[in-house]
Amino acid sequence: MQIGHLSLENSLFVAPMAGVTDRPFRQLCKSLGAGYAVSEMVTSRRELWNSLKTSRRANHEGEKEPIAVQIAGTEAQMMADAAVYNIERGAQVIDINMGCPAKKVCNKWAGSALMQDESLALSIAEAVVQACAPYRVPVTLKMRTGWCQAHKNAVVLARGFESVGIQMLTVHGRTREQGYKGQAEYETIAAVKAAVRVPVVANGDIDSPHKALEVLRRTGADAIMIGRAAQGRPWIFREIAHFLATGQLLAAPRVAEVRHWLLEHLQEHYSLYGEFTGVRSARKHIGWYVKGLPDGEALRQQINGIEDSAQQWAAVAGYFDALGDRMERLPEWAGETAPGVDEETMEIAA
Repeated sequence: MQIGHLSLENSLFVAPMAGVTDRPFRQLCKSLGAGYAVSEMVTSRRELWNSLKTSRRANHEGEKEPIAVQIAGTEAQMMADAAVYNIERGAQVIDINMGCPAKKVCNKWAGSALMQDESLALSIAEAVVQACAPYRVPVTLKMRTGWCQAHKNAVVLARGFESVGIQMLTVHGRTREQGYKGQAEYETIAAVKAAVRVPVVANGDIDSPHKALEVLRRTGADAIMIGRAAQGRPWIFREIAHFLATGQLLAAPRVAEVRHWLLEHLQEHYSLYGEFTGVRSARKHIGWYVKGLPDGEALRQQINGIEDSAQQWAAVAGYFDALGDRMERLPEWAGETAPGVDEETMEIAA
């Protein structure tokens, strides 16, 4: 799998999700089988670049290459400037956000709202490509099937994006109107794949090895991108990789393995965010990991009242120690994605 001149380990990608795919989460997914991961979206508004949120998102210290950063905005020159800003901070791929359905993004005509103005969308893509060219940094783009059911223009836009130099396209199989409701459809992704020569990535409702194979077959896509299904289950990438290579399903991970992954994830999380923010923002990750597990709800309620990182870490360690005494492996996954996902709080760039 190639993006421009860059080679990827495989065709299993982590979707950019604001508030989720920070550096610790991307690193964990990469260590568990993902070949590529895109950062949380970084704003193109220059006055926010020095904010703590943006500085964390632009921090790639120790991150496994290639480093891909998604940028969001509504003005061509600002987006070009944002691309250069991130390249100077280590980005090796720039991804343009034209897929986020969150109202706080679309109300400013960013994200998937740009699909309504094809001329503006193409001018942004062209400006970013031109800005990245001197650095030999490829530009990719993520979009939806269209703004609404009556106006699915992904194929038209895909041809235009390819013509201005976009080197990979990711399509989420829903319209902006759908948000994350209903089921993703893959016919439009297949049509995009048939219309362009650049690699196409399929995204939307891929939550198991069997579904991954089905989507690859139905779309002809070069890769698949997974978002919500990786929340609390980052090992989904190694499960899919094993199934695609062998046709066999991996056994559920050992409790001791999950304990190790989560505790390491928490340490990296605290290191990036600090004590106050780290403890609070880690709660959602812990909740996703233990959803559906014995006494998982009790642990979730317990950690919601803990404000000290050492105590939070110890509570999680103790929980998995006790769980390990009861079972060697996690129960087989029941097929439910992470709870509590909504577009306003997650701003999922999908």
